[in-house]
Amino acid sequence: MSHDSKRGFVVWLTGLSGAGKSTIATLLQSELAAQGRSAEVLDGDEVRTHLSKGLGFSREDRDTNIRRIGYVARLLARNGAVAITAAISPYREVRDEVRAQTPNFVEVYVRCSLDELVRRDVKGLYQKALAGEISNFTGVSDPYEEPLCPEVVVDTEQLTAAESVESILRHLQGRGLVATPFREVLVAGSDLEVALEETRGLPRLAVDARAAADVFMIGSGALAPLGGFLNEADYRSVVATGRLLSGAPLGVPVVLRVDKHEAAALRRQERVALFHGLRPIGILRVEDAFAAPADGEARHVYGTDDHAHPGVDALHRSGSHALAGTVIAFAPPPNALGPYDLTPCQVREARTARGWRTMVGFQTRNPVHRAHEYLQKVALEIVDGLLLHPLIGETKSDDIPAEIRMRCYEELLRGYYPSDRTLLATNPAWMRYAGPREAVFHAVVRRNYGCTHFIVGRDHAGVGSYYDTYAAHDVFDDYTTKELGIEILRFEHAFWCTACQNMASTRTCPHPPEEHSVLSGTRVRELVAAGEPLPSEFTRPEVAEVLRASALALRRKERLSADGVEEGAA
Repeated sequence: MSHDSKRGFVVWLTGLSGAGKSTIATLLQSELAAQGRSAEVLDGDEVRTHLSKGLGFSREDRDTNIRRIGYVARLLARNGAVAITAAISPYREVRDEVRAQTPNFVEVYVRCSLDELVRRDVKGLYQKALAGEISNFTGVSDPYEEPLCPEVVVDTEQLTAAESVESILRHLQGRGLVATPFREVLVAGSDLEVALEETRGLPRLAVDARAAADVFMIGSGALAPLGGFLNEADYRSVVATGRLLSGAPLGVPVVLRVDKHEAAALRRQERVALFHGLRPIGILRVEDAFAAPADGEARHVYGTDDHAHPGVDALHRSGSHALAGTVIAFAPPPNALGPYDLTPCQVREARTARGWRTMVGFQTRNPVHRAHEYLQKVALEIVDGLLLHPLIGETKSDDIPAEIRMRCYEELLRGYYPSDRTLLATNPAWMRYAGPREAVFHAVVRRNYGCTHFIVGRDHAGVGSYYDTYAAHDVFDDYTTKELGIEILRFEHAFWCTACQNMASTRTCPHPPEEHSVLSGTRVRELVAAGEPLPSEFTRPEVAEVLRASALALRRKERLSADGVEEGAA
């Protein structure tokens, strides 16, 4: 995600003594340094030694101490720096006072139970306070007022320091305060051998092609910042708002659906081996299992609960519950991926090798026709390179098969595009047909593949008449370029104008609709299925020939099958 390196902010860690604030602050400082952001840690104990020397532990002195910390943190943030505070700051009123005065204030409640704090306390301070030997001890003999609406809550009884920092970073990324890091974590080599051996002793869960695609995309970094399948809080947030709980855009939920009985059995497991067919594809570190009713998700994400909608139908045929947790994804076997099946890391490397500073992504599940070509070439006028990124995961049964589409793309790029400015790579995602919500999802994925721009046309990711014509344009009014990390190019509908004798759009063509030559996707599929030629104003002749030949081959195969003849023996 792009971010403004001059945009300062304050991460205000509050919680009882021993909860882990200083450890988290130091680790967060290191993580930000790795991203090129310099951060100052204002530790409560150190501040009392220097800035607040002489202050006691009365409420007035505590408030003065917090105001001094807040003043320094505010100065840092106003000047584009990052301040991380690690002070108990027990009183809600003064914390809220500092919040109101500070730009980009992020309150993090570092939560830990008193029993656990006593157990951790090697100095025995809690025991002494409980015995009445220490007065004004916060959480025992002096109050601690928990935050009512902190931006982030980390429970250090449940989370490690690293996991707590990851939660904080996810929130900062969602706010656009720090960059969304790209990380590929596919397990390979000797690590893969160890992981495969582990799967032999783990309970197994068979997953379908859609879930298998999600596992690979999580591991490859295509779904960053996701490191696994959504927990219940993030799931509900994405369903309701299109965003993770941190605020980071996602569009559609990414969950591992199972039935009620699988959820009950597997929620008690720490790790589960994921199998697609006979092949182990990863390990799920199970964190939770929860009910994920299809009807509510359908209405919010798809805008309908009509079972005739292919995405809604697939949703209702999936499990009623979801497993949440981090995914350890396995790299595919050697030579399993074709020449176009590039991971996000490989696409980024290819972009760098070509010297492209900017790259526009184009999503498609159909052969590229003249209107698509027009949009892509208009975009190529303003960017360095084009990533033609067809989706090859599961689609509707009447969509043209991926292998045929890939041949169409090869023909088109060979004859009509500059080879040094185009890159063909596959997108392993499955098609949800979620219209505007899926347009956001597609943009996030292309950002992770290294695109700086993304083309959104009419009825992006739509099917039938479920979405308004330009709903996929309108949805991006709710997202900034900064938080998306990619610039959206909203294109009007393009067509061949018989009067202009050229491709055009409603922005450039003055002629009435009867001069516009438009073929619907349904009509194209009908012509292809019948083996009839497609008009040149709709697609290039080389693409039309690939489609015609494939349709004839399919009809021949069906005819032979109906006659009971094996094609190879014919």
